[in-house]
Amino acid sequence: MLQQGALPPVFLRYQQELMAAVSAHAVTVVEKSRRTGYSWAAGAIAALTAGATRSAGGQDVLYMGYNLEMAREFIDYVADWARQLSPAAVEVAEFLFTDPESPEREIKAFRIEFASGHKVVALPSVPRALRGMQGLVIIDEAAFHDDLDELLKAAFALLIWGGRVLIISTHDGDANPFNVLVNDIRAGRKPYHLLRCTFDDALADGLYQRICMVKGESWTAEGEQAWRDSIIAFYGSAADEELFCIPSSGSGTWLSAALIEARSASDIPVLRWECAKDFVLLPETQRRIEVLAWCIARLLPELEKLDAGTPHCLGWDFGRYHDLSVLWPLAIETNLKRRTPFVIELRNVPSEEQEWILRYVIERLPRFRSGKMDAGGQGFTTAENTMKTFGPARIEMVTFSEAWYREHMPPLKAAFEDDLVVVPRDREIVDDLRLVRLVRGIARVPDLRTGAKGKTRHGDSAIALALAYAASRSDVVPMEHQTTGKQRMASGLQDFIGG
Repeated sequence: MLQQGALPPVFLRYQQELMAAVSAHAVTVVEKSRRTGYSWAAGAIAALTAGATRSAGGQDVLYMGYNLEMAREFIDYVADWARQLSPAAVEVAEFLFTDPESPEREIKAFRIEFASGHKVVALPSVPRALRGMQGLVIIDEAAFHDDLDELLKAAFALLIWGGRVLIISTHDGDANPFNVLVNDIRAGRKPYHLLRCTFDDALADGLYQRICMVKGESWTAEGEQAWRDSIIAFYGSAADEELFCIPSSGSGTWLSAALIEARSASDIPVLRWECAKDFVLLPETQRRIEVLAWCIARLLPELEKLDAGTPHCLGWDFGRYHDLSVLWPLAIETNLKRRTPFVIELRNVPSEEQEWILRYVIERLPRFRSGKMDAGGQGFTTAENTMKTFGPARIEMVTFSEAWYREHMPPLKAAFEDDLVVVPRDREIVDDLRLVRLVRGIARVPDLRTGAKGKTRHGDSAIALALAYAASRSDVVPMEHQTTGKQRMASGLQDFIGG
């Protein structure tokens, strides 16, 4: 936020970020709020790009809006910038674009020519309009073009000879090709640069102050808040999509049962342990002996099966009284497929005993790379103690937020779709995964419990898997040496019982 009375720069921070991104990346994608001035900044980019000579990196600029009015407005922006930056620009000229596949069909378009020999052309929104062209392609309000997929194919062909592509849009539904593109970028499927600017982001960077400056009004914090409230009220139920980059109509199941089952294997065990209600009242030594006995009987045989040369990671979702605690390891195979060796589910297990089990597993996972642990509510202490034991470079304490889900859930879905993850063929785990919903356009577990009374679930294993998969994508060097379960068995007994 700019200080009151300060003269703002020509471009607001998010507009500066756009200009830097287009300069540095072959493809830049922007999901944005309405009326934040991205087209205006893109007009400056167009004028600077077309006004430069070829030796200075200049090239033609090819703009596509979804209607004639957008094209006219953008060309006006470019003309204004051209008059400020280069008096050598020719006046705006209208011309008739001839459809290559229908020569008898002519479409009105606009063009500005520069002394550099380059031009800015506003073309109709048809893929074949880019045939034979070369330069920087700007696709404005991409979600509203009739055939965005084909348009993108045509635009990306220009990258071969050094062109660039800028795609800008608000959202128009979660199934729209623009939202699919955004999620593909977040999932790592597309190597494009993604920017995001909500209405509040733009306000924080000085949008309302700029509006006040243009209108000759004085800025006040109270005035900005009142203006913000009025704009949100104007959009009503559409405000999330129009102003806050949340695609609409997103309330369905995130993963289908067929897809989950296709990525499941029947030979992956789910190790479940439930303690009696009075277990926590037993003497500590007895509790430790029972924990160790369960670990040796159930866990150790599975740990001994793990390949010593394969890196491993894990996710941990904490539960104590009503929900499960779930520990989900993943082995990262040479083809980068994440394979689940086993899953642990704990019900009514006291926090201290949960920490012992965590330690038992982590110390025996071959080439342990990293773990992400639920650090919300009662899980904070368990996550913190584990982080202290194994270090912050290995254990990350996660506090869930909308931003966390937005960043980490698309890569997990992509792994299911691309056959890069294997999960247990277990009815309750499948139910947990199917519980994940798109809430306000973001995949997360809703406030809903399943199962019988006293045995309810809250999508616990789905969250543990999301944490594990996020951990598997962390840039952490695996531990090169760890003792095996058999090597630790004798000494581990004394350590475990004695604390």
